[in-house]
Amino acid sequence: MKVAMFWERLENGKVRCELCRHRCVIYPNKLGVCGVRVNKDSTLYTLVWGKPIALNIDPIEKKPLFHFLPGTKTFSLATIGCNFRCLNCQNWEISQSRFEEGRIDKKEDYFLPEEVVRITKERKCKSISYTYTEPTIFYEWAYDISKLASKDGIYNIFVTNGYISEIALKEISPYLNAANVDLKSFRKEFYHKIAGARLEGVLESLKLMKKLGIWIEVTTLLIPRLNDSKEELSDIANFIAKELGPETPWHISRFYPHYKMENIPPTPNSSLRNAREIGLKTGLKYVYTGNVPGDEGEHTYCPKCKRKIIERYGFSILSYQIKDGFCNFCGEKIEGFGL
Repeated sequence: MKVAMFWERLENGKVRCELCRHRCVIYPNKLGVCGVRVNKDSTLYTLVWGKPIALNIDPIEKKPLFHFLPGTKTFSLATIGCNFRCLNCQNWEISQSRFEEGRIDKKEDYFLPEEVVRITKERKCKSISYTYTEPTIFYEWAYDISKLASKDGIYNIFVTNGYISEIALKEISPYLNAANVDLKSFRKEFYHKIAGARLEGVLESLKLMKKLGIWIEVTTLLIPRLNDSKEELSDIANFIAKELGPETPWHISRFYPHYKMENIPPTPNSSLRNAREIGLKTGLKYVYTGNVPGDEGEHTYCPKCKRKIIERYGFSILSYQIKDGFCNFCGEKIEGFGL
């Protein structure tokens, strides 16, 4: 165990965790919503520091990040636990695991930040992605790694639900270069019923990330009959355009039946294309369709001349027509990092 960051003592042995926007009040010997932060003797501990459940080398496009170091590899890592309870979670076997279920090695044997950085460099990855579950809940480990990685010129990425608290986001922001944030819906009811959270907290985090200079790409998983109405998609697109900027990429991904939502059919391709059209008509420059390899929405098009400047298939780049951040055909600036 490691003493956690961002908490305060309360009366009768309780503590309040300030890491995410749940702000759990945790009783003695109990866990927070995330399942990996415990109150022991009126002190809050993280149970997952240096305890990965998943380690992989991924193309950065898998996060998905299409405008941040395209074509590079990223070292991806995760621990168990999550502060959401999404009924459609694709990684529920690890994200919904809790400490008491025995998924964490309780030996005093840790995967140190120095080892993470060493492997990242050996495997020629330009970045580290804190992903698969929710990086906020293994914040202390991610924080220690990101500080060390930054000194070696390695970039740090959160793939996140955006429920991190303001104080925690500000603390890690000097070392956090990019984030893909799930904006699951623009309806309070959806967040309450499907994820067990509040929409407002996610929107606040997105706006703060923008203010802090973190490169943002937004992902929305399009679920039939739940978040695919024209009105809701227009609301999401307008929020991105006005609050984050029209240069912010929006990834609209296809839903497949999973976990506790196996009764809902996959997203029709027509719905994805309609959603993409809504985003483009709203003024967003870069709108993508995901989980549909071969779709025209996988590619990056110049917002000025409309030519295809990055051709993709799945997570692979087939052709690349950008030089030093500008379109090879017309010279238009293409927003992003490392393009």
